[in-house]
Amino acid sequence: MTLATEPIGSLPRKQGGTVADNLAELEKLGCPVLVDGEEGRTNSVAYPLTGLAGVAASGVTIPYADGHLREFPKLTAGPFRYGGRAGSFVREAREHTSLPVKATVVSPSHLSLLYPADGIDGYSREQFLSDVADEAEADIRSCLDAGAHRVQLDCGLHRLTAKLDPSGGLLDDFVALDNRVLERFTEDERARIGVHTYPGADQGSTHSLDVDYAELLPKFFRLKAGNFYVQLASEPDPDRVLALVADHLPPSARVFVGVTDPLDQRVETPEQVRDRILAAARHLPADRLGTCDDAGFAAYADDTFLSRETAFAKIEARVKGTELAAKDLGL
Repeated sequence: MTLATEPIGSLPRKQGGTVADNLAELEKLGCPVLVDGEEGRTNSVAYPLTGLAGVAASGVTIPYADGHLREFPKLTAGPFRYGGRAGSFVREAREHTSLPVKATVVSPSHLSLLYPADGIDGYSREQFLSDVADEAEADIRSCLDAGAHRVQLDCGLHRLTAKLDPSGGLLDDFVALDNRVLERFTEDERARIGVHTYPGADQGSTHSLDVDYAELLPKFFRLKAGNFYVQLASEPDPDRVLALVADHLPPSARVFVGVTDPLDQRVETPEQVRDRILAAARHLPADRLGTCDDAGFAAYADDTFLSRETAFAKIEARVKGTELAAKDLGL
């Protein structure tokens, strides 16, 4: 046994860059699991909305701590159907590598924000959510069928729900909708499915880092996934978060803890990464532990906060630091 390590998803884009370029650079760094870097996608919600006529701008606004905003689109007509599926990205990536490829997909709960507060004539919210669940299931299956090593759902807005709805009702709705989809998969299939939580990572800023993880993690760990990816490197008190993780992680699940910070332009050393992992191992058994980056390095294609060189240097530090920690843990 050794410690599993995986990237989260997006990479800083380069002009004229290709999926093959991203895979080759990750492989050169010794990454055991690869991602396509979300090459060709403007953001994580773009692919299911490709070519859809019933979508407009001016949906839910997501405010970041530095003052900039991102705007979610909104649905203007039903029925809702995906315009593209993430399985196509997996198939393309597998044409360029023999190593395991991870798929990143939008969560059904995030897509639930597409429905406008004033409703859509002739298309109820209940019917919309049913369509979202069916489409999300088909999207995940398209990745599994294409041979994805892991399918990771982006749950980056779950922490933000504490601000959007302090009562906790929206978070409950998010978890319920995601589970409505995840429960359709077998135990073996869910072992290949993961969910990623982080407080936003865009232009060096976050939307919910000030929300206490204690408000999120007990409910987040109710998701019926086999793998949990938890932003940790940028947390001010990682030991406190690790104690929460240890208390609430489902018995059969693995947690991947973030050991590199896309919000910090300084590159971690392998030794720093090793020490973060060893701290996590004091709370969690090594056979249920893995490592990841806190978040993708450019969830939006226009995010240039981190250079491509810095992002790959951080990934290399994660890979090397994980190897050092595995040796120290006798794995």
